[in-house]
Amino acid sequence: MQCPFCNAPDTRVIDSRLATDGAQVRRRRECIQCMERFTTYETAELTLPRVIKSDGNRERFYEDKIRGGLIKALEKRPVESDAIDQVIHKITKQLTADGLKEVPSSQIGELVMEALKEIDQVAYVRFASVYRSFQDVNAFREEIEKLVKATTSQ
Repeated sequence: MQCPFCNAPDTRVIDSRLATDGAQVRRRRECIQCMERFTTYETAELTLPRVIKSDGNRERFYEDKIRGGLIKALEKRPVESDAIDQVIHKITKQLTADGLKEVPSSQIGELVMEALKEIDQVAYVRFASVYRSFQDVNAFREEIEKLVKATTSQ
């Protein structure tokens, strides 16, 4: 690894630890030449499926799109940002584990809704209203009734 301070080509690893629930390796490094220390994070490079949009177009998978939707749904809600990262990690892991080369955007939306249902029901209804294009108050009421019924039957 090249030193970010002096651009020397060699550094040595001083310490390695697991980070982010074992999804990353945190390495503390020292430059052999200038003796400066710095931290690097190593993650596995995953091949995520391409997303098939509702209009039939295909694009690469963007975590930032999921993050944006989650942040909008969770705006002014008492949910920590770590929970957002965990949801994104969980969805990414599930899509990778499925091994599909392409996945419909609707499937990703359903995964996001399931995750929101577990962490914040208000955010779930917000996301569902946009995702499912609720047209009137009755659509909200029906979704809330389903949510209440599912919650009470658990």
